[in-house]
Amino acid sequence: MLAKGHHFPDVTLVSLLDVDGALFSADFRSAERFAQLYTQVSGRAGRAGKQGEVILQTHHPEHPLLQTLLYKGYDAFAEQALAERQTMQLPPWTSHVLIRAEDHNNQQAPLFLQQLRNLLQASPLADEKLWVLGPVPALAPKRGGRWRWQILLQHPSRVRLQHIVSGTLALINTLPEARKVKWVLDVDPIEG
Repeated sequence: MLAKGHHFPDVTLVSLLDVDGALFSADFRSAERFAQLYTQVSGRAGRAGKQGEVILQTHHPEHPLLQTLLYKGYDAFAEQALAERQTMQLPPWTSHVLIRAEDHNNQQAPLFLQQLRNLLQASPLADEKLWVLGPVPALAPKRGGRWRWQILLQHPSRVRLQHIVSGTLALINTLPEARKVKWVLDVDPIEG
């Protein structure tokens, strides 16, 4: 409720629990979401002339991004996070397409995605800059009684990646497992 901007003038203490989950998440955006949350709630503690305090629960108080956020502020944190993204070749320096497949027995989805991966890598449109990760289980591997798997495509050129994906989409229905799974394509995925 505090992060949503509600005004509680008597709140003087805010705590954020298990921030390590954000600092070490498989989602490269999670540290940024934590920094935004920290900035929002820290501004809510200590209003109406009262002293405010923020407590963070972590097993890694020495984490470089956390240290930067706490002692240099959000702008310095954002610069450091962006530099790390560039080093790791993550967006915005590359583009991502996530292809997720689901099935009821945890067999067809990974097989379909492996067939799709092979198709992508054998495509005359693909080049040495195309990076394909997977198939791997989704971060939430089972939802609604369906098993979820995914592959992630990464390329430094958004236009080139779109060209590769568009050229491959026309061939997907030729894959033996294509009609046995439910699949979706997510350009610039927000969650993995």
